Amino acid sequence: MRVLIDTNVIIDALISREPWKESAEKIFIMAANHVIDMHITASSATDIYYLARKYLHSAEHAKQVMGKLYSFIGILAVSGDECVDALASAVSDYEDAVVERVSVKADIDYIITRNVKDYQQGMIKAVLPDDFIALMKEE
Repeated sequence: MRVLIDTNVIIDALISREPWKESAEKIFIMAANHVIDMHITASSATDIYYLARKYLHSAEHAKQVMGKLYSFIGILAVSGDECVDALASAVSDYEDAVVERVSVKADIDYIITRNVKDYQQGMIKAVLPDDFIALMKEE
């Protein structure tokens, strides 16, 4: 199963943000164990690094964390086509529309996010982390 994990869920796991860290960490374990094929967008990578550096108070530690993250997740390119297509997307938030367009192009099954409301009009189903975990238990 191919999933795109939103920045907010990545940060929940990386900085142990309560009350969401447990479900985010479970999803990371699924990816590390190759139960799911997890991805982020290239544009999310810079946001994740920035937030990791801010919370860890260290550029070097943030780089180490990013290296570990990249060892078990894929990074999807964001092209000009997705940026242009996002302008006409039914997803109203532009940043989320870009994520949704990249997900469509990459044949992603689910977007895992704590912000499902913004993706309701999209072509890819967005699910909360806990709902995704429950879905995986059913399979």
